[in-house]
Amino acid sequence: MTAVAPGAAVAARPLAGILWMVLAGLFFVGMTATVKLVGAGVPAAQSAFLRFALGLPFAVPMLWPLWRRGLSAGEARLFAARGAVHTLGVLLWFFAMTRIPLAEVTAMNYLNPIYVTLGACLFLGERWEARRLIAVAAALLGALVILRPGLRAVEPGHVAMLGASLFLAAGYLVAKRLSGQVPAAVVVGMLSATVTLGLLPFAWAVWVPVGPVEIGWFFATACFATGGHYAMTRAFAIAPAGATQPATFLQLLWSVLLGAAAFGEPVDAWVIAGGAIIMAAVSFISWREAVARRMMAAEG
Repeated sequence: MTAVAPGAAVAARPLAGILWMVLAGLFFVGMTATVKLVGAGVPAAQSAFLRFALGLPFAVPMLWPLWRRGLSAGEARLFAARGAVHTLGVLLWFFAMTRIPLAEVTAMNYLNPIYVTLGACLFLGERWEARRLIAVAAALLGALVILRPGLRAVEPGHVAMLGASLFLAAGYLVAKRLSGQVPAAVVVGMLSATVTLGLLPFAWAVWVPVGPVEIGWFFATACFATGGHYAMTRAFAIAPAGATQPATFLQLLWSVLLGAAAFGEPVDAWVIAGGAIIMAAVSFISWREAVARRMMAAEG
């Protein structure tokens, strides 16, 4: 579940940032592939729960500052809201992962930052700039190229992936509100805790026995996810988003190759083209937002 978000750093180390982003992409594709590998025999809700539950050992140390300072009522509501929307997004993402090819999941996941851009304008009071409208329109065109409604059947997995990107983007917007109130590590740790709790009743309702092999694979997904988010955070911290965003397109290339080699999925040129259009839109808006921030800083 890749979260390609606009970066906030402008350090002059673009090559290092690109390498970190390439590493993040490898981790995220590895996570997606392991979910697909074991997802056929385990219900989506249970798969999602095991992925987050087995990742809790990484998250618990991040919550130490929270135990010391406590939570205000407003912060608690924001954490609960983020946990709820992220839980729904994760459920839909795991369902889509077992229904549509790896490359299509990766390509449609690029819609996440476009939804974030729309949500920031609609709910956070950010201005409707022409550059944002252009990026949104281009990304929607890319999604239509991937889905090709009327030319082929739109599967439930495609609809689920659209919904997953929407809910995950909503979670990111809540995280933006929280980031100014609590440390970033607490935001990450609370996400793991709240989503694990949110997924528990869904997983319980469909639970099937799993053996040590499946548990090992789900633990691997947690390790891949943690490594991917760490590498992505490092990339955003040391390089401009405009430099690192194009590197995320490599995830689609690796997904195509891995899907063909490991799962026998055909290479679909339309999916690659649509993913390229969406990624170009994401790169464009990331670059333009970075330029706008530098201009505002210079004027201020």
